[in-house]
Amino acid sequence: MTQAPQGRAAAHATTPVETHVETAMRRALALAAQGPPYGPNPRVGCVLLDPGGRTVAQGFHRGAGTPHAEAAALADARSRGIDPRGTTAVVTLEPCAHHGRTGPCADALIEAGVAAVHVAVADPNPVATGGADRLRAAGIEVTTGILADQGEELLRTWLHAVRTGRPYVTLKLATSLDGRVAAQDGTSRWITGPQARAHAHTIRAQVDAIAVGSGTALADDPTLTARTVDGSLFEHQPLRVVVGRRPVPDDARLRGPGGELLHLPEHDVEIVLRQLAEREVRHLLVEGGPTLATAFLATDAVDELHTYVAPVLLGAGVSAVGDLGVTTIDDAARFTTQDVTRLGDDMLMVARRAEGTQPTLPGRLSRHTKEEI
Repeated sequence: MTQAPQGRAAAHATTPVETHVETAMRRALALAAQGPPYGPNPRVGCVLLDPGGRTVAQGFHRGAGTPHAEAAALADARSRGIDPRGTTAVVTLEPCAHHGRTGPCADALIEAGVAAVHVAVADPNPVATGGADRLRAAGIEVTTGILADQGEELLRTWLHAVRTGRPYVTLKLATSLDGRVAAQDGTSRWITGPQARAHAHTIRAQVDAIAVGSGTALADDPTLTARTVDGSLFEHQPLRVVVGRRPVPDDARLRGPGGELLHLPEHDVEIVLRQLAEREVRHLLVEGGPTLATAFLATDAVDELHTYVAPVLLGAGVSAVGDLGVTTIDDAARFTTQDVTRLGDDMLMVARRAEGTQPTLPGRLSRHTKEEI
């Protein structure tokens, strides 16, 4: 009987050698991550390889209205005096095949004379898809699925919005150890410490919109801005959304400097999401209060939870979430923990619903709860 290899030889024998295309894809993914996480367009990176597998040019999409990653990489090659004919393009997302603010990336690659295109994720957007077929029709070799998991993760919120037709929803909660978001007298500033609050502001600066209920808007008079540690505003400010039928006062701080204010006098979460999707909101951050959080959870609309937990005990006060209709542990809405981070004395847990599933809750919002949003 032949024995299995041991030690370093075994590790060497079972560890696949990464191809130059995979190495280039990792670089393309890193480039893509430099693009803005907000906005209607996906983050995309592109690397051009010569026939020997060496990187000769690269580019990434810098936001709506700017050249797409493929065009940026081709421009980078030409600026270096490099003819892109015969190169291989390694791209994180299938090149588009439609005319938008810029021309089709598939056509740009065809005209440039690239020999092959390797893609991480196929484009699910019905408006832009078809680039791979157009490239193949032009005689260009196309492969998809290179480091697909990493590509899906990078494009998670954008892909979700395109595939489902509604924004990716992140629910933020900031609670005491016993699940309270305010003391019995209603005070809540501050349950969490400065590091947790600073982190929450960096998340605000990465989303398209941030929502609170009209009751919270009246009670807390928030600004819903994304601020740096020194208090100045980030360059990107999310759309500020107030959900509910109570009006936003004329002197509310929500009408001050920051993102555009949108008041949606709605109680139906699905209508809210549809209206935001029509405004090309890809990622929505729901910050509360408890009634709005309950509404989104009870309608199975939450894709990711950001729960900041402080080592504080209140014993009584306002709970983070209201009645979800759960009467037995088997009916609990369960998410999968992705990460746990310490922020000063506080802890942040990030959890997501399992891919392709919906948290199943037995009940829905009562009319009474809806009217309190």
